[in-house]
Amino acid sequence: MNLKTVLTTETISLHLKGANKEEIINELLDILVAAKKIPDRDAALGAVMDREQKMSTGMKHGIAIPHGKSATIHDLVACIGVSEKPIDFDALDHEPCRIFIMTLSPVEKTGPHLQFLAEISLLFKSSEKRQEILNAQSSDAILKILSE
Repeated sequence: MNLKTVLTTETISLHLKGANKEEIINELLDILVAAKKIPDRDAALGAVMDREQKMSTGMKHGIAIPHGKSATIHDLVACIGVSEKPIDFDALDHEPCRIFIMTLSPVEKTGPHLQFLAEISLLFKSSEKRQEILNAQSSDAILKILSE
């Protein structure tokens, strides 16, 4: 899967304002709604929060990947947000997060969802890549970093 086929400049925000997990999730959903990527915001929010209650999607190294599956989603959609301040996201390493990647996918399709999560996790194992994302000055710059 090529991240550039899923992400666009409209689905990247370099200045998330949320102060906690719920605010960040809502802000990421707003990005997807504004980009006309999700038809039913409430269903998407329910899917993401349901997944979050099962186990936090805060990973390691300051990254969180809130995600969910919804019958209202027909193809995998994703967005990326960067917060200027660290946010407590109940991460596995107990460190706050600054990079957030949200993805929503159809209930009946597991392949693209798992492939996307695998590609994202590989990409962000690199501390250099993570720092480049945090230092990026534009959505275009982030797309370029993700495609290298």
